[in-house]
Amino acid sequence: MNYVSTGDMARTFQMRRHNVELQRHLTRLSGELTTGVKSDLAGAVSGDFRALSAIDHSLKTLKAHRTAAAEAELFAGTLQTALGTAEELAEGLAPGLLIAATSASPALVDTAALDARQKFEAAISALNTRIADRYLLSGDATDRKPISDARVILGSLSAAVAGQTTAAGLASAVSAWFDAVPGGGGYLDTAYGGSPTPLAPFDLAPGESVTLGATAADPALRRLLEGFALGALVSEGALSGDPSGRAALVKTSAETLLASASQIADLRAAVGSAEARISSAATRNSAESAALEIARGGIVAADPYETASALETIRTQIETLYTLTARLSRLSLADHLG
Repeated sequence: MNYVSTGDMARTFQMRRHNVELQRHLTRLSGELTTGVKSDLAGAVSGDFRALSAIDHSLKTLKAHRTAAAEAELFAGTLQTALGTAEELAEGLAPGLLIAATSASPALVDTAALDARQKFEAAISALNTRIADRYLLSGDATDRKPISDARVILGSLSAAVAGQTTAAGLASAVSAWFDAVPGGGGYLDTAYGGSPTPLAPFDLAPGESVTLGATAADPALRRLLEGFALGALVSEGALSGDPSGRAALVKTSAETLLASASQIADLRAAVGSAEARISSAATRNSAESAALEIARGGIVAADPYETASALETIRTQIETLYTLTARLSRLSLADHLG
């Protein structure tokens, strides 16, 4: 009878090949168990990557929109805070101005005017707020401060009202300066440092964007600043020597601030509406991203139980191979003949 046997060298190479193959499977399964992702994506999608590619593209797009929405949320929230601070300053100042105007006390008028001067600076500082190196109220020129310092504005106003001897005349000149069109030498030319072009819309989701187009050139903010400036001019010496005129000017300052309240409220309401849209879009983006991640996981995720079971099987096979190799290495001709 003829026997076909495997030589020692051939058997050695065969053992090594089995060992390499088992080690390769061990490495693959260990990676899948650690990452939770199948190593053979081509096999997972049966060679058709279209669905997986579409999901990955959608996830990248949503990630970009989430970043834009987060930026818009921060911008809108900071803008709302800045407008609210300016509004609170006006609301806190107006009653004191009215009391001083009706008291006929020059000392109270001077005190109220000084308060107006200080709150004018504080309001400008609030409206000049910037976030992430971008000014909020400069339109698309976010690198430029929207409003000049109070000192610069009052200097321009002092020149504009020169020669005015009555409270009515001075108030009218101040109003004309704030309302002047570009090229008229008023607020838009000498105090507003931003751009007439609004800030570009923020893309929140596919086909959806939000515009935060408020600038310091908005009529509502100009009216608010006008109210502060009228009181501040009194502290700068406007109508000096005319106590009744100064009291009348302080009263006009308060009335202007109160009249601007509804306009500021409308401006803040528009920002609030934008905040609501941003929040809604962010919620939808998160929900869609979660759904896509689940769908992607269904394609590429490795089942932990199956992977652990396969890993245990491979481990057993490797141990068996080592045991078999060790026993074969102890065989000798004497053992065989014996």
